[in-house]
Parts: sequence; C-alpha cells; structure tokens
Amino acid sequence: MLDVAGKVSAEKKIAKGFLDKFGALIGLILLSVTLTLLTDKFLTLDNLMNIFRQSSVNCLLAIGMLLTILTAGIDLSVGSILAISTMLMGIVVVKWGMNPILGMAVCLGVGAFFGWLNGILLTKLRLPHPFISTLGTMNIARGLALIVTAAAPIAGFPYMIQFVGREFIGPVPISFLLVIIVYVGFHLFLTRTATGRYIYAIGGNKEAARLSGINVNRVLVIVYTMSGLMAALAGLVMVGRVNSAFPLAGLSYELDAIAAVIIGGASFFGGVGTVWGTMIGALIIAVLRNGLNLLNVSADFQMAVIGFVIITAVFIDVLRQRASKM
Repeated sequence: MLDVAGKVSAEKKIAKGFLDKFGALIGLILLSVTLTLLTDKFLTLDNLMNIFRQSSVNCLLAIGMLLTILTAGIDLSVGSILAISTMLMGIVVVKWGMNPILGMAVCLGVGAFFGWLNGILLTKLRLPHPFISTLGTMNIARGLALIVTAAAPIAGFPYMIQFVGREFIGPVPISFLLVIIVYVGFHLFLTRTATGRYIYAIGGNKEAARLSGINVNRVLVIVYTMSGLMAALAGLVMVGRVNSAFPLAGLSYELDAIAAVIIGGASFFGGVGTVWGTMIGALIIAVLRNGLNLLNVSADFQMAVIGFVIITAVFIDVLRQRASKM
C-alpha cells in the first residue's frame, strides 16, 4: 500500500511539474485552435505577424515586470514611464531638432532614471511595499508627461526612430525580433549570472537572502532600474509604430504586463517565473485581444474578459502555492 501511495504521489508531482512548465504554452495552443475554428481570418500569416507586432510593447514591459515580481514586488509605474520617456524624446528630437541617437539615449536614460528612483524610494526610504513607491512615481511621471508639452502629442519623428516599430524583415516585424533578442539576454541574465540567482533568492525569502550575504538593496535597485529601462524601450517601439508620442500613452499598460507575467507562470509570492513563460503570457493576451477583435467583440467586453483572465491566473497561482505547502 505504501508503494502504491508513493507511486501516486510521484505521478502527481510529475503532472504538477509538467503543468507548471508547459501550462501556459498549452493554454496558448488551445486558445489559438479555438480561434482558428471560430474565424478563418485568425490563422493567416498577415494576422499572425500582426499579433507579434502588437504584442511587442507588452512583451518588453512584461520582462521588466517579471524581474520585480520575482522579488515579490511590483511596478505600477511602467506605463507612465513609457509616456514621459517618449515625450522627452519627442521634445529633444522633434521640438529641438537634435540627433535621433541622442533622443533615443534620452528616452532610455529617462526610463532607467525613473526605475532607479523606484528602487531608491523602496530601499533607502524603507517604504513598506513597492506598491507605494511605484504608485507615487506612476503619478509623478504621468503628470510630468502632461506638463512638458501642455498635454499635446508630438508627431513627425525621423525614420531612425520609427525603424524598429514599423519595419519588417520579410514577413517578420523587427520589433518582435528585438523582443527575441531582449528575452534571450534576460534568460541568460537570470540563469547564468549571480545577480539573476540573487533575484530568485530574494523572492524566495528576502531575510534569508540578506543573512546569506546578498546585498538585497543593491539587487532591488538593479531590478527596478531594468524595469524602467524596458518601459522606455517599449516606448521606443510604440513611437515607431504610430510615429507619435502622447502623454496618455501606456495608460493601464501595467495591468497587461502584470497579467502576462502571472499567466506565464510567475508567482506574486516571488521566486517563481521564467522569461519564456512571460513571453507566452504576453502572446496569450495579444492572441485573445486579436481574436476578440476578429469576432467583432466590443472593447468594453474585451476589458472584462482580460480582467477575468487576470483573476483566474492569480487564483491558479494561489492554488499552486497552497499545493506546494501540503
């Protein structure tokens, strides 16, 4: 009897491990099959490439969000950082007529600065939770984005800035190729570097990580700086797509980024999550939105569906954590 019970327990662990590893991918495949059956417009090359292109911004936001969630934190400011970064780039390049390379450097620098500020507020001011610090910088960045040009959009960016967001190599959008490169880099960072291992350790148990000699504050500042940098990079891609920067850009984008990370198998409790799971989570959201558009579902209903998906993903995460403690 003990052998049978042990065998059943082992089989359950194998099944759980399989679902943890491939659950998001299975969900993406099932969703794609369903939409293929519902509309013949879904499984076409043009539509699939459009999904990749549309998902690029959220993929870049989500990879930064993954780092914060791995440390059991969160970054509510990424949408606002996207806006202020691109607005200041617009002022430098379009209003002042300066070099596009300088403008892109300003964009990325502003994003990294606001991310660094999030980390400093969290670690040096000892605010109780990153929800507080990032909520504050979310409002500061959004307010500045509205102030710097009196809430007016900026259009007419040079081709060098538009390139990544609008061009293709064959049928594949360059923006998604950029996503692949970024994700490979972050995969190597999280799996092959000491700092990457520290990020997982902090999310697993911050106090134990500190007692083991990890400089927790330094790692958290790096994490939030990277999140801000990825938000600015996402802004560059967005500007390339629409040839415009506007102060309300990225509004509520942090919710899609959080959803992508959780749907991709990461845990709000920290210490669990992968780069490729996050990409699949972002693709699930993009496929879902695209499919609902093809089915002529209203934007309001789409918002409700995404909300339901987020709640379901978090509930599954809670169940997974309970199961791991049994």
